[in-house]
Amino acid sequence: MLRTITTSLCRVSKSAAVARALPVTLQTANLGTAQKKGSVVDAWNKSCYHEMDFTISEDLTVYDAVERFSAYDVGALVTIDSAGNFSGIISERDYIKKIALLGKVSKDTQIKEIYVHSKNVKTASIDDSIESAMETMMTKSIRHLPIMDGDKLVGIVSIKDLIKEVVADREKTIRDLSDLALGKGATL
Repeated sequence: MLRTITTSLCRVSKSAAVARALPVTLQTANLGTAQKKGSVVDAWNKSCYHEMDFTISEDLTVYDAVERFSAYDVGALVTIDSAGNFSGIISERDYIKKIALLGKVSKDTQIKEIYVHSKNVKTASIDDSIESAMETMMTKSIRHLPIMDGDKLVGIVSIKDLIKEVVADREKTIRDLSDLALGKGATL
């Protein structure tokens, strides 16, 4: 459909220029698509997680994690072991399902007793696209995805971070198409 619109705009532009005997200048635009072409790292760089320490020791209490959730207004933290290696993830859902609903006390429960262990955590690679990360999150019904570079933890993104990237890309596409249709040109 995008190709049809662009072709039609070029045809109309050529016809108008010929009718006025003006030189034709064709401009190609770098128009986005319905699928964001950026990487998951692009989304992380714009995420609130990029500006904070998104890790927490698995030896701390669940209460410590809840305090961080509240302080940073986030829904998950990546857990690390005593050596500083990625060990899992803890989320608000873990707190609700494994502490609050069971009547446990968060100040008396260590994170490692309730978190999702790394062997059960879906992760993204630094080379993954936004689409593949979103697909993983949607098929597994998860809202947060740690980003790995091999065995090294790089970051974490939320589904909200990825959606923001897709929406921004679509808004840019609409602006560029509007500018092109109005004869203003589009950003290259």
